[in-house]
Amino acid sequence: MDAKEIIAKRVALEFKDGNVVNLGIGIPTVVAEYIPKGMAVLLHSENGYIGLGPALDPIDPDVVNAGAKPASILPGGAMFDSVMSFAIVRGGHLDFTVLGALEVDQQGNLANWMVPGKIVPGMGGAMDLVVGAKQVIVAMEHTAKDGAPKIVKECTLPLTGKAVVKMIVTNLAVFQVTGQGLVLSEVAPGVAIDKVRAATAAEFSISPLLKEMDIA
Repeated sequence: MDAKEIIAKRVALEFKDGNVVNLGIGIPTVVAEYIPKGMAVLLHSENGYIGLGPALDPIDPDVVNAGAKPASILPGGAMFDSVMSFAIVRGGHLDFTVLGALEVDQQGNLANWMVPGKIVPGMGGAMDLVVGAKQVIVAMEHTAKDGAPKIVKECTLPLTGKAVVKMIVTNLAVFQVTGQGLVLSEVAPGVAIDKVRAATAAEFSISPLLKEMDIA
């Protein structure tokens, strides 16, 4: 099982019937593939959809998700303008938003839009999403491509949101963000705590109920 699959499967376990969920670009979009069959989760996309579904054959070029990937609208879904889309976000109607990150720190601060040395168009809707959703989950690989930790003591990149993250899911572990700092609550199958510690720059405690991720 590759890193993306591990992360996406674990995140999908957080949802309940009737939840309204926004899935960000990258790994978060993969989460849609692992929502349990029969569970009615409404997927919101900031480019103007609710009730987003998988791409169909033939592909409709006019229906895409926030990452400009082909998608569909499920029965009962709707499309609308950006004003309505962000009224949903800012009105507190999202149960979850799931985003990737460049850095997350032990206070739950999130940096996910400014890539050093690269020209980027801006932060998109992320700043609205992280303050508008009831719960923010970061879904990302545990380290950067060069092996540098992405879970750090303090973010060095410009913040997307301050103290907004409640849960971090990586290919190695699950952390809960609490008022006392990060708590390691789960490890991926076959992953030792020492490996998690070596790949994490932030301080964290270990839950007395630590368990293996349920991603079979």
